[in-house]
Amino acid sequence: MTSRIMQDVENIRSEMLALSRNIHDNPELAFEEFKSAGFIKAMLERHGFTIEDKIGGLDTAFKGTFVGAGDGPTVAFLAEYDALPDVGHGCGHNLIAAVSVGAAAALSKRMKDMGGTLVLMGTPAEERGGGKIILLEKGAFKGIDYALMTHPSTENMVNRGGLATTSVHLAFRGRAAHSAAPENGINALQAVIQTLNLLDSVRVQMPLKATTNAIITHGGAASNIIPDYARCELCVRAATVADLKTVLAMLQKIVSTVESLTGAQADYRNTLLYAERYSNLAIDEVFKKYLEQLGETVEYPDPTAKVGSSDIGNVSLVMPAIHAYFKIADDTVNAHSKDFAAAAISDYAHDMTVKAAKALSCTAYEILSDQDLRSRIKKEFDEKVPREHD
Repeated sequence: MTSRIMQDVENIRSEMLALSRNIHDNPELAFEEFKSAGFIKAMLERHGFTIEDKIGGLDTAFKGTFVGAGDGPTVAFLAEYDALPDVGHGCGHNLIAAVSVGAAAALSKRMKDMGGTLVLMGTPAEERGGGKIILLEKGAFKGIDYALMTHPSTENMVNRGGLATTSVHLAFRGRAAHSAAPENGINALQAVIQTLNLLDSVRVQMPLKATTNAIITHGGAASNIIPDYARCELCVRAATVADLKTVLAMLQKIVSTVESLTGAQADYRNTLLYAERYSNLAIDEVFKKYLEQLGETVEYPDPTAKVGSSDIGNVSLVMPAIHAYFKIADDTVNAHSKDFAAAAISDYAHDMTVKAAKALSCTAYEILSDQDLRSRIKKEFDEKVPREHD
């Protein structure tokens, strides 16, 4: 059966790659992916999927469903399609969508003989907005048993985790004054600078693997005016959501201290909390097996390597999930760069996209058809994933 599924993917190669090109050529930012979502929904409808639009109250989120011949589990393929500011698809989300949609469409051809349900979840705003988190909170993932997706990279890899993260938007309001008499003002820029300096000073006390990175987005209008308004943004990461909350509490204490010292008043808020990721190795091993059958070498992650974050982590707390990686460029190409955006539309990347779709579709087939595999997946999930998440 899996050889037939792989041929089913091959049969829609041109359609998958056209989808990738259309998304790549029309980069759209978080929650604005109207064209990209439309391209995906049109392909799903051509393959017999029923579309539920604007799920979770998000205009660019959707759910495509294909019901099989009888009862069985529900396997979801997750598609991302948002781009990066000034870079375009420097994270290759056009390829993520093409793999997931191709895998779902191909496997649907075999569902007349199989129990279970296929779902293609259109999840916007992975980069800046936490679309999957919102969809989880709004119940859009209800009824789904397994979540599968892949991500383009500089190597083929399975079972890689991810850090918890959030963004902090921090502004200070002071009082403007002539710079010849600074004592008459309250310097909002100095409040921002002192906050960042104090944060650096307590870095040694942060939980292991916690990091912070900041940019000042507004620091005043003229050098001879004491700024009455200044703003910065911070990216905070930690090994777990619990550790992330510890760092945020430290930052809030620093902000309160700076308010007392400078007299400036802070406006503080953080975005949704992206959770750490628990990739299900039992599923990953199946994906690895099929990608290796297609001639690829698949690695396990270096436990000392630095990792990023994604809202798939929040999904992995609720159901068994994978976030496997497939190679589209060599390791000299940095993610989130224009070079990676160029690689994401290359012939090599598209060949790897087809291979990844074949492996992912066959992985879903095994989940649907193998009760023993489902038992092993559940055992690992129950043992690995914390039941209560702080």
